[in-house]
Amino acid sequence: MLLAAEKKSAEVTDWSARIGWLVGLALFVALVYWLMRQGWKWRGTLQGDLPELPATPDDAGTATLTMSGRYHGSTTAGQWLDRIVAHGLGTRSRAELTLSDAGLDVVRPGATDFFVPRAALREARLDKGIAGKVLTEGGLLIVTWAHGERLIDSGFRSDHAAEQAAWVEAVNSMTATAGSTDTAGSTDTADSIDTTKHTDTTEGAAR
Repeated sequence: MLLAAEKKSAEVTDWSARIGWLVGLALFVALVYWLMRQGWKWRGTLQGDLPELPATPDDAGTATLTMSGRYHGSTTAGQWLDRIVAHGLGTRSRAELTLSDAGLDVVRPGATDFFVPRAALREARLDKGIAGKVLTEGGLLIVTWAHGERLIDSGFRSDHAAEQAAWVEAVNSMTATAGSTDTAGSTDTADSIDTTKHTDTTEGAAR
């Protein structure tokens, strides 16, 4: 009984010290949050040259693939820690993705939607991480696209991870087709120029 009474009397009675510690901890957390917010704003200011995000065209064509999942952010292509926050690209959210002949449409409830035209798509791959989010190998769908003077990596995670491989194949097929078309166009132009030069030379000789 004596031992129990002693244990009971050992309760903390210095409430002022405890409250002081709690107040100090709360102030520290608030300071860290404020510094993070200021850093976020500063990064957004540095990325002020990034143009406004394209809106979805009225006629985007027939959907090739659709996907529901999460958007985990965007970074400078090839630099997975260099987060891009301008125009809401730094905000994580749910996302509904639609791939069509026109490009990639990203609808984000509670955040800014954006559209990546087909001509701006560069490649897609499976990776394990992007700034602030690391998963198992191949857990993230990374889509690389051009916007303004930047190449951007955007990270997505499907609700059904197995379907991400099909997205990689479809996006890369689209970019390969676009590249082939551009190359063919350049070749035709070059052939036309060569033919014109040859004609001029022949006519000159005839004169």
